[in-house]
Amino acid sequence: MADIQGATPLEERLAETASQRWRLQWKELKAEVIDTGLCTGCAGCVIACPHDVIGYNHEQGGYRPFHLEDELGPDDCIHGQNGCTSCTRSCPRFRLWEGQADTHLNARVREDDELAGIYHDILLTRASDDTVNKMGQDGGLVSAILIWALEHDYIDAALTSFLEGDAGSWKPRPGVAATREQVLESAGSRYTYSANTLAIDEAIEAGFKRLALVGTSCQSSVPPVMWSRKVGKISKPFVFNLGLLCSKTFDDAIFEELFETKYGIRRDEIVKMNIKGVFQLWLKDGRYREINLKECHAWTREGCIYCPDFAAEHADISCGGIGENSDWTLTIVRTELGREIISRMIDDGTIESRPGDSDPGAIALMHKLAQNSRSRWPGFAEGSIRIGMPTRK
Repeated sequence: MADIQGATPLEERLAETASQRWRLQWKELKAEVIDTGLCTGCAGCVIACPHDVIGYNHEQGGYRPFHLEDELGPDDCIHGQNGCTSCTRSCPRFRLWEGQADTHLNARVREDDELAGIYHDILLTRASDDTVNKMGQDGGLVSAILIWALEHDYIDAALTSFLEGDAGSWKPRPGVAATREQVLESAGSRYTYSANTLAIDEAIEAGFKRLALVGTSCQSSVPPVMWSRKVGKISKPFVFNLGLLCSKTFDDAIFEELFETKYGIRRDEIVKMNIKGVFQLWLKDGRYREINLKECHAWTREGCIYCPDFAAEHADISCGGIGENSDWTLTIVRTELGREIISRMIDDGTIESRPGDSDPGAIALMHKLAQNSRSRWPGFAEGSIRIGMPTRK
């Protein structure tokens, strides 16, 4: 790429990096991503580790990887010292992650005005099936796509999230959906964090070889970063990538420390939740409550504080319920595979669609939230992530 006349500085750096042997390991990942707060908790490094020496903290206030071996302590890895680099190759916040994923997916890096990432089309869509529409979130598009992809032999299963124990727990856990019933069981938004990548072991043990990943923006960058850095075997089962628009998630403590303590709303009373400018809660007894988002900020999950990606920029299709229509999903089609699947679903009537510009407010809000998220990326980290943003004073 550096040999092409007119290559940008970022393109030259990407070409130079590609030509060098990758020697970076846990020691660099811990120092540059985890200790600095850039780590989102996506668990890419955990699933990529061929030696199973990276653990993951699922508890509230955690959502972080950590080194398991005593030898060399928490800050270094004997396998890394011996040449293993899988953890840094899989991290979608390590060094030139965005440019590498962009180049792999699109054969170019994003332009200055593409703060929400590179995409082909924006639509408003919703599931035609009443059950899928009702059980899903904002029109049920994600559930409809997964069911359709299973039925049309695109995937064997999806890595997604379920609720621990009974529905009233509101504690998400990574899991595998391989049937229509399992997809619908996993439907709906939680707003606390689930590292769905961690379900890959369960999927592989069950014999599934073609997987969809449903995840927040940080998680949806994991497969393309892995592919671009040639992680190897662990990246091959990912064949389809559904990203969820995400400004932030909240620590699980928000249920007791805010909803119950201040408003008397127990988590087991909640039947549905959404965010539309306010935190919306629907309760078992039919009541509806709204909580100002400013009150919720104190429970922002630590891994979201610096995250620059609102729009799931490296997914095949990015989805989110923003705009004036609560029963339609803003649908950002980013890859040829995404376009193929959405087009076929529209053609066979599985989903209804409208042009995205029929709700210009939704598109404007997407761009605004994408810029807001990107502005959070700190000055001490990789500077190319802020391309297109105003220069910091």
